[in-house]
Amino acid sequence: MSLPSSRRFLLFTFTALFSLPGIAGDAGSASESGERLFFEELPTVLSASRLPQALNEAPGAVTILDRDFIRATGYRDVARLLRLVPGMQIGQERGHAQWVTYHGLGSDYPTEIQVLIDGRSVYAPSAFGGVDWSALPLTLQEIERIEVVRGTNSNAYGANAFLGVINIITRHSHQDHGATAQTNLGSHGLADLHTSWSGGGDGLGVRISAARTRDSGFGSLRDSRDNRTLSLRSDYRLNARDELTLRAGYSHISRDLGYPDSTFGNNAERSATAEDSTLHLTWRRTISDDEEWLVSLYRNHEVGHDRWLASAPPTYPAVPLDRNRSASRTNVELQHRFALAPQARLVWGLETRRDEAHAPFLFVGGTPPVAEMHRAFSNLDWRLTPDWQLNLGGLLEKNGPLVPQFIPRVFVNWQAGPRDTFRAGYARAWQQRNLFELYSDVRAYDPAKPNTLLAWPYQPNPELRVPRVDTVEIGYLGRFQALDSTLDVRIFNERITNFVIRRTVPAGSAILPLPSSQFINLDSPVELRGIEYQLRAKPRSGTEILLSHTLIDRRSDDPEILKRTAPYSASLTWLQSYANGWSSTASLLRMGPLAGGYGYVPGCDYAARAYTTGDLRIARAFRLDGRRAEVAVNGINLGSRHQEITDRSEQCLPAHLGKPVNPAATMGWISFSLEL
Repeated sequence: MSLPSSRRFLLFTFTALFSLPGIAGDAGSASESGERLFFEELPTVLSASRLPQALNEAPGAVTILDRDFIRATGYRDVARLLRLVPGMQIGQERGHAQWVTYHGLGSDYPTEIQVLIDGRSVYAPSAFGGVDWSALPLTLQEIERIEVVRGTNSNAYGANAFLGVINIITRHSHQDHGATAQTNLGSHGLADLHTSWSGGGDGLGVRISAARTRDSGFGSLRDSRDNRTLSLRSDYRLNARDELTLRAGYSHISRDLGYPDSTFGNNAERSATAEDSTLHLTWRRTISDDEEWLVSLYRNHEVGHDRWLASAPPTYPAVPLDRNRSASRTNVELQHRFALAPQARLVWGLETRRDEAHAPFLFVGGTPPVAEMHRAFSNLDWRLTPDWQLNLGGLLEKNGPLVPQFIPRVFVNWQAGPRDTFRAGYARAWQQRNLFELYSDVRAYDPAKPNTLLAWPYQPNPELRVPRVDTVEIGYLGRFQALDSTLDVRIFNERITNFVIRRTVPAGSAILPLPSSQFINLDSPVELRGIEYQLRAKPRSGTEILLSHTLIDRRSDDPEILKRTAPYSASLTWLQSYANGWSSTASLLRMGPLAGGYGYVPGCDYAARAYTTGDLRIARAFRLDGRRAEVAVNGINLGSRHQEITDRSEQCLPAHLGKPVNPAATMGWISFSLEL
């Protein structure tokens, strides 16, 4: 889609969508009391401001993926679910490698979105940062819902909420009792097993979940995985006001990486392992519906083993390389929300964090500086009149030696009628850089001559400036009895300064076969302007349609930056329930051309072509000896093979020019689940 046609489509869409309230109003199919009852069905969200708010009162656009929807898709991982959210740009470099961004622009390991599990950040502080989406220490079956805040939300959750927040909320352990089991068997060596048990009594609830996920990936690559996950959630009601919650999780993943013909074996084929563990304790005191205290303490720990031999025969037959790493994060948070007045609510809190990392090969000397963070935050929800609502937020954050940064947000919501809400707002945020971008110092030496430098792919840059984004947006949320539908529109302008890029730099006086590089700040701003919307409709009983569409006008003086955001994306999902327990879910995804991350060799200019792919699930639920059971047939990446993102240094080798090196594979499997 060319830029002029995109602009015409944006203008047409804007005009059409904002005409819908009047059209729906003319349809006039219910009384005022009926409209109020209908509107009260809007869900409550927690992630936009840390205050429980109805969807039409939230300061920004929020997409909710609930438990029923997650189950209906049959997906095996969280990242694939997020493809159905407007603005999300996601790709797989191989079967177990997920690149998850909102509006693109991500590095090799994106950190532009804050990712939470029950309010706990899952970002890995060691080495590259980012989220290991294939090794999250939880199972899909224990998720109650996923809330995606589409847009800057750093005033509530700090610097990593640079462009948005993904909050994965697990199911309360008191909600279920009994056991469940599920198995998946299919192509590409796919063999999964999941089981869980919930029980308790006298105010104590316990849920234990275990899962094993295995497959051989895309098939054309060496990219198999074997992931084991164990998780625990326990909720104990001390009295009518106080509740303690303990969450613990552990995951271990073994996976294959690399390519057989990478340059000098810099990304050679190999096997790697990673372990993630977490312990999260919260105390909640609920004084009334309007007042609550919350204290949270968690500790994350990760260990990764990834070693291989590079070579440049006959001179250098075996040069050891590795990405071995270990890291821990300790975080303490205090939060208090209460009513200032009948029309005003406030939440405030304090948070402190300590990150420690050890990666001898990635950081010369082995240990980068300890990263400490301290923040104070507050959000005010003030209903000025019955129709006008003001959301004010501010966060003061101190990261290590940097000067404290103030992060503001202001949003105004206008409820033009029982069905229609318009919103407008401004937010500013800074994005803290991960340890690797600041202090990476990767050097390869001749094993026969330890003082002879062979390669210096990464050099440190502790003077790297912190990127800043200024976001202006307007939006609309409409609810229509016609087709039982909800329409959510976001029109945005996101202007980023001091954007971080990777560039070739001199390697001092050394003459090396491969270029050296460093993370630096782009001198000119990066700007993203566009529109995204989501239409959810239930035109008849048993039918649900979900349509998402995004158009982005990208502006930068650096053409390589433009390729890291797809100019358009769209998805269409149809969920259908039939008689006798039958159901189906079909999804169609269209993604524009996209280049993911920096690439291992700067200057290799390549973007995966636009593609269309589909997913399908057909299921039947029934009773088996009095217990609920379900059998389903699932398929993903249906249609012609396509490439999503790539390792650009591999793709740009002469042998691969013009031919995708890592096409995504069609995968199919049969699943069987049983409630015991």
